Amino acid sequence: MKLKTKDLLTLAELTPREFVGLIDDSINLKKEFKQGGNKPVLKNKTLTMIFQKPSTRTRVSFEVGMYQLGGHAVNLSSNDMQLSRGESVEDTAKTLSRYSNCIMARVYDHKLLETLAEHASIPVINGLSDSFHPCQILADFMTIKEKKKKLKGIKIAWIGDGNNVCNSMIYGAALSGVNMSIATPKGFEPNKDVVKESKKSTNIELTTDPFTASKNADVIVSDTFSSIHNLDKKRLEKFLPKYQVNDKLMKSAKKDAIFLHCLPAKREQEVTSSVIDGPQSVVWDEAENRLHTQKSLLATLIRA
Repeated sequence: MKLKTKDLLTLAELTPREFVGLIDDSINLKKEFKQGGNKPVLKNKTLTMIFQKPSTRTRVSFEVGMYQLGGHAVNLSSNDMQLSRGESVEDTAKTLSRYSNCIMARVYDHKLLETLAEHASIPVINGLSDSFHPCQILADFMTIKEKKKKLKGIKIAWIGDGNNVCNSMIYGAALSGVNMSIATPKGFEPNKDVVKESKKSTNIELTTDPFTASKNADVIVSDTFSSIHNLDKKRLEKFLPKYQVNDKLMKSAKKDAIFLHCLPAKREQEVTSSVIDGPQSVVWDEAENRLHTQKSLLATLIRA
C-alpha cells in the first residue's frame, strides 16, 4: 500500500482506507513475525530517531522494528545534535535527509515537527508531541481489532485528560467508524478543531461524567493526568477520585469490555492496579503492538 502523505504527524493525513490498511498490515506482520520472522524489506535503510523526551516503548519499538525489517536505527537525543547549539530545525532536516530514509521525532512542541517535515525530503513521523501521538493510536486500534474482530461500530470511552493521545484517538475513530464518548473535567477537553472535524465522520460525545461515557462501551481508555503537563496537587484534585478507572467504572461498560492504557501508568491515580492487572486489561498486548504498527508504518513510508 502506498500512502498519499509523505509524513505522519497527526493521523489526519490518512484516508480511512489507508488507516485501516495500516492496521491490517500490522496484524499480518505480527503473524509473519510469530511464524519465523519478517522479510528484510528495509535492508540498507536507516531511520534517524530524535528524542527531546524520555522514551521506553517508542524508542525500543522503532529501533527493534527497523532491525526486524533488515534496517538500522540511529538514536539521537537533543544534546547529541547541533540543535542544542543553535542549528536551525530547517538545516537539521536538510542534513538528515542526506543520510537517512526516514526521521522519527519525539518532541515537546508540535510546530517543531511541522517545520522538520516541511524542510525534510524524507518522511517524518511524529513519535509524540504536545498535540498528537498518532503511532500510539495505530497500536491501540490494532489491539481493538484483534480483540473485537472489527472497528466500525465499536464504542470507546476515554476517561481523564483530553490530551495528545486523546486528540489522535479521535482522528482514529473518525477514520474507522468508531464512536467515542470522552469524559473530562471542565477545561480539560480535547482539541476543539479535532472534535469538530471528526464529528463529520463519526459520533464524538463530550461529557464530564465518566459513567455516562463508559455506559455500553466496548473499550475503556485512560492515560496519565500528567502526560504533557506537570502534575501538581491542584491539577490532581481536578481528576481524583472522579476520573479514576476502577472496578466500579469497568462494571458500567459492557461485560466483555477491554481496558487500554498507552503506558507508563501511575497506578492508583488514573487507574487502579486491580484494573490494569485484571482480566479485562490488554495493555501488554497494546504495548507489544507498538512494535508491529511501527514496522507497518516504516515499511509503507520508506518503500513509497
